[in-house]
Amino acid sequence: MRFLPRSVSLLTCAMAIAVSCAARTASAASPSVGKASEVQALKAFAALHPIDAHVHVFKTDPAFQGMLERLSVKLLNILVMDNTLPYRKQLQPQIDDALTLMRSSRGHIALCTTFDPYLFNSPSFSADAIKQIDRDFAAGAVAVKIWKNIGMEIKDRSGKFITADDPRFDPIYRDIAQHGKTLLSHQAEPDVAWGPPDPADPSWSYYQENPQWYVGNKPGFPSKQMILEARDHVLANNPNLRMVGVHLGSMERDLDNLARHLEKYPKFAIDTAARMDYLMLMSPEKVRAFLIKYQDRVVYGTDLDLLATADVAEALRDWQSTYARDWKFLATGETFSLEGKPVRGLNLPQSVLKKIFRSNALHWIPGL
Repeated sequence: MRFLPRSVSLLTCAMAIAVSCAARTASAASPSVGKASEVQALKAFAALHPIDAHVHVFKTDPAFQGMLERLSVKLLNILVMDNTLPYRKQLQPQIDDALTLMRSSRGHIALCTTFDPYLFNSPSFSADAIKQIDRDFAAGAVAVKIWKNIGMEIKDRSGKFITADDPRFDPIYRDIAQHGKTLLSHQAEPDVAWGPPDPADPSWSYYQENPQWYVGNKPGFPSKQMILEARDHVLANNPNLRMVGVHLGSMERDLDNLARHLEKYPKFAIDTAARMDYLMLMSPEKVRAFLIKYQDRVVYGTDLDLLATADVAEALRDWQSTYARDWKFLATGETFSLEGKPVRGLNLPQSVLKKIFRSNALHWIPGL
């Protein structure tokens, strides 16, 4: 208001300021309001001593550690073998770094290890994988991850895509179950990966940055149904194996199908990692009813990462805004915007929030 002429009266100036402030709710006023709302959400989030059971952290940093302590949050740091990204091509350096991170985190970070599926065609594949994951269990790992490259990338000697129910994986699954550990299963991708292109889909931007996983234009590729049926065979054939189907079990658009799986397989749970947007865009009444009915089977996760090359300050803003947004969606009745679309919070009961944000992770992933 510095440009008002001197002749404007004090009352006129005050009225102009009030009108201007009301008109600028989306500009100067909203950042402070938004910041206060985020602080309040994070305070409530931290009060539950939450567990984010799906992250990928590649560096230690005092500011990052400070955030974990400030939010009273524990992380499950998940390893992945991925020949399409240079920092995920070798397993042992990942394990070494993850164990160092775990030991330095003052109890805030646990480890989910993996094995190297690219060695699948080795005659000693199963035995070597078991030896390695048992060594990681002894060092403190609490779970094992299988990833989408099983089903979507790796082939056997005959040129056929391998799937999670291949008999050569069976000894590995039995070993995980015998140790009382949990298998985290990322099988298949969101529907949009099989096409057609859909810029409105919450995952579409991922395939712009990672086109190697968009298979809608690749002939002879396994169907999503085939890959998930192989995952279901693992559940049916290993009744003692606890499995968390990450990313809503890759059934991100179909709560009815998710419900059928949870009813059929008592050792199966799901996490929310990188799929909360899908829930936000569904009918809030249906999502709320689903989460209340299956309140013991949903584990909170985000799929957030901290790369070795990350700008830590920027990463911390991303982590905190994600936690605040997810809390608002699950815990409050607030309405907010997601990609220009209104989202109404679910206002879940406190007892359900405690399970989703903490106790379900402890139950489904013992050792956390």
